[in-house]
Amino acid sequence: MSKVTVAGVGMIPFTKPGASGTYAEMGAEAARAALADAGISYDLVQQAYVGYVYGDSCSGQAALYPVGLSQIPIVNVNNNCSTGSSALFLARQAVESGAVECAIALGFEQMSPGALGSVFHDRPAPLGRALELTAALNPEAAAAGVPMALLQFGGAGKEHMDKYGTKMETFAKIRAKASRHAANNPLAVFRNVVTAEDVMAEKVMWPGVMTRSMACPPTCGAAAAIICSEAFAKKHNIRSDVRILAQSMTTDSPVTFEKGSMIEVVGFSMAQEAARQVYEQAGVGPSDIKVAELHDCFAHNELLTYESLGFAPVGGAEKFVMDCDNTYGGKVVTNPSGGLLSKGHPLGATGLAQCYELTRQIRGTAGGTQVDGVNLALQHNLGLGGACVVTLYGRA
Repeated sequence: MSKVTVAGVGMIPFTKPGASGTYAEMGAEAARAALADAGISYDLVQQAYVGYVYGDSCSGQAALYPVGLSQIPIVNVNNNCSTGSSALFLARQAVESGAVECAIALGFEQMSPGALGSVFHDRPAPLGRALELTAALNPEAAAAGVPMALLQFGGAGKEHMDKYGTKMETFAKIRAKASRHAANNPLAVFRNVVTAEDVMAEKVMWPGVMTRSMACPPTCGAAAAIICSEAFAKKHNIRSDVRILAQSMTTDSPVTFEKGSMIEVVGFSMAQEAARQVYEQAGVGPSDIKVAELHDCFAHNELLTYESLGFAPVGGAEKFVMDCDNTYGGKVVTNPSGGLLSKGHPLGATGLAQCYELTRQIRGTAGGTQVDGVNLALQHNLGLGGACVVTLYGRA
């Protein structure tokens, strides 16, 4: 098994829907940026894994053909919101197994304004079972017309509030923290700093549970990573100071549907098991992690993820927030990039944007978002339906 190096990363600024180039233009730009960062040409890449959710078949080819027509395998990947990390998982697996020495993982999304929705209405919905359970567990909110994504993650947050006394203001504090971090990230869409009081004063999306900016917005963007073996890096004089030390992808277990818990419906056990596998593979624990990029599609999910990854005990996430252990000077700097709440969420690009941030954190080149003394960095990327990818990066 080869040691896996993140040789180069590239990311373009995320934008609001309608303000970006086409998915093919964005994807090609991010791929070129990753190649330039690695200092190699496209003809050295042996396989490509390209992630996107809203696009026609072979969109990966459309994005990479302008970069080069080298006849390599290009695999198109769609795993809902964990799509970018799923492409990274496959690229890492190909290199680690020795199937190839160098691969590119690319993710992009050209989004439309408004809430996410299904494209096909003449066939069963992949999330049908989870959606039925969500409506059943939140009958009053469902009857009131709360959108389904808000029902899922807001419902999970409400369950945490009901069980452990967590306050709505705690989610507002998470959103405010994201804005402070994003203020130092030139690639984030929303860089204005807000306070928890500002967040609480916004339009209410679900009374007592959520205001508008506690949910991430759809954005357009692209990001990429060049993954290679240690031997390849040495042969081509490529930097090899960042490695993928461990990685795991999990899917749903029976508890998702049988426990009657919204916290489980939105992937708590998936994340918990993926993290357990990664910690075991690497021989580390949650206390060893000082920086992490988490899938904060909602402030509520970030809070839940503190617990599923072991940063806080179950029921203890509110104290973790109140003690400021989720920011600079605390135990784990979570989402130094500003996360999805401030960067936005171009589905296929999100996981690779997280890779971009954490690779630069370990290199010590993250600029205004840099965390001091980073040797390990954890990434969590979640897609309902479902898949969760947890990745541990380390200094070589």
